[in-house]
Amino acid sequence: MRLSDFILENLEPILQAWEDFARTIETPGSELSKAALRDHAEQMLRAIVDDLRSKQAVREQAANAKGHAPSDEHETAAETHAVTRLMAGFTIDQMVSEYRALRTSVVSQWIRQMKAGTPINVDDMTRFHEAIDQALAESIASYSRAVEASRNVFLGILGHDLRTPLGAILLGADVLRREGASTRATKIATQIYVSGRRAGQIVGDLLDLTRCQMGPGIPIKVADIDLFPVCERVVEEIRVFHPEANVVFEAKSPVLGQFDGARMEQVFSNIISNAVQHGDRSLPITVELAVLEELAVFIVHNRGEPIPEDVLPFIFNPMGRFSQRSVIDHGPTEGLGLGLFIASEIVNSHAGSIDVKSDSVQGTFFIVKLPSIKAVTTPLKAL
Repeated sequence: MRLSDFILENLEPILQAWEDFARTIETPGSELSKAALRDHAEQMLRAIVDDLRSKQAVREQAANAKGHAPSDEHETAAETHAVTRLMAGFTIDQMVSEYRALRTSVVSQWIRQMKAGTPINVDDMTRFHEAIDQALAESIASYSRAVEASRNVFLGILGHDLRTPLGAILLGADVLRREGASTRATKIATQIYVSGRRAGQIVGDLLDLTRCQMGPGIPIKVADIDLFPVCERVVEEIRVFHPEANVVFEAKSPVLGQFDGARMEQVFSNIISNAVQHGDRSLPITVELAVLEELAVFIVHNRGEPIPEDVLPFIFNPMGRFSQRSVIDHGPTEGLGLGLFIASEIVNSHAGSIDVKSDSVQGTFFIVKLPSIKAVTTPLKAL
């Protein structure tokens, strides 16, 4: 008996085996019904039967074997199954185990019903495994897309909802510290205000991350501005927040051009704060801003432990830096945050470039270059 005929004639026993296995998977929430346990299994099996019965050229067979089957513009049963399993609380490993069980169930039942001495159609077996692999690949991709989409929506809602209470905290703390009822009260109010601003920056980074992953990147609104006072203001704020750090600001002339002032303030703040956090605070942290060959050049240099070589390629990619391996090797507190990713996205939106150099001899340099400058050339000693 051909495998496609066997599947259709034994559809109910196969589906029952699927249901029995799915029932053994522990998930949060109430127990799933018979229909929920079977979900889209029947549709997937019928799609596999159609694939087995279709004629396949040698080139198509080779493509399928390599996982290059033609994509369907409509959502497949396997893709829908992944989303419903995610909503039911299945992990991706549990969902994958269903396909493993289905593969074993179909093949073992088929072989048991074959008459003794009847040769097994190897082509049927090969194409069945390819069809299962294709369905599994579709489910994994769909599951991953759904997880990413839900995460982005969650971050967007979280960031949006947190802005209102944070705004109230900042406003109240600002009023208290300006009133100056007592030295202690002013100090506490200032601490609340500074912490509130930091929390607000984190929320802003989360929203920017969501924008980058769901859209074309971070939007900017450029205007004719001078980056000198913007950078100077950021340096002064960081000096107040980190009085133990020796942040040296070196800039000699205006740096005029078409920039988004608020966004460039984020770039300066994120990179300098990163240098303060991860550098040797007993040594100077140098911040340079000048113009070189019609480019605005911003350089931050710090001493201390160099950035590990395996981290450097992913320094501006939070997904690469926060892999399971990096967490295991370096610990959950060793990450550099979203700041460098946000900074790189803002620089890209300005059609600029951002680079990093780090070793134990020279220290760590973050170098930002931006076009559209209106100023005379000023030499930079760090270049």
